[in-house]
Amino acid sequence: MAQRFQLSHVMDFIIGDAQAERAVPPTGFTARLTLFAATVMAFLAVFALALSVSAGRLSERWSAELAQSATLRISAPVGQMQAQTDAAMRVLETTPGIASARLLTDDEQRALLEPWFGPDVPLESLPIPQLIEIVEADIGFDAEGLRLRLVAEAPGAVLDDHTRWRKPLAAAAARLWFLGWLSIVLIFAVMGAMITLAANAALAANAKVISVMRLVGALDSYIASAFVRRFTLRTITGAAIGMVLGVAVVLVLPAADSQGGFLSDLGFAGAGWLWPLVIPIAAGLVAFLATRSAANSTLKELR
Repeated sequence: MAQRFQLSHVMDFIIGDAQAERAVPPTGFTARLTLFAATVMAFLAVFALALSVSAGRLSERWSAELAQSATLRISAPVGQMQAQTDAAMRVLETTPGIASARLLTDDEQRALLEPWFGPDVPLESLPIPQLIEIVEADIGFDAEGLRLRLVAEAPGAVLDDHTRWRKPLAAAAARLWFLGWLSIVLIFAVMGAMITLAANAALAANAKVISVMRLVGALDSYIASAFVRRFTLRTITGAAIGMVLGVAVVLVLPAADSQGGFLSDLGFAGAGWLWPLVIPIAAGLVAFLATRSAANSTLKELR
């Protein structure tokens, strides 16, 4: 019975009352303003949502990639380089929590330096340190303990467990995630303000019609429901249009690229594409609350 009652109310809200809606202008400035504001704000909300979702996804990926690897850099005189490299490899092979360790080849080190020095880096004539790539096991390793062992057995070895990279990246991604959601809140706040202004203007412009309806016995709640319905449905329509346009633009953004950085991974993935569907629903809720508040307040003033 409760479900039937709720469904009946929803259907009445969608269908509306032709008599009550005579007080609501079907066209005009307020109708265009509501539709335009909802469309634009929903369009912007899609990008704010994409930014927030992408920042969260990127933070998880960066943290996972950095947490699974470390780098050992060996800087020593030419005569000691091989001995210290061998000593460092022996230490790494006997350290619990390290899955594997391998020396980077000259070609790999040249590729790392290429963005700064160009493709023809003369490694043989430069004092380039030897790099060792470390892959952690699931349990991880004791970085401080490993550093102490390296100081004793390979003094020229410097361990970089990527902590200094991990923390700033995680903090930056967290800030982007927060800014994305803050933008969404502000967007819906502006949408609510615009709808409130439009509803107030429509109510004021139809003050005479409202007075006549009151004379024939119409209650304020009856009149307000017509405004709430019309403005809520307009907002949902505009938000749906803006959401579709926003998703279409996100679809044509560059696809994720391992070398493309953050901007090439801006968008949704998997079930994340369902998130934009929330925008018209949220916009309708904002319109419902804003219009009902404006209608109740303005109708009191028109008495």
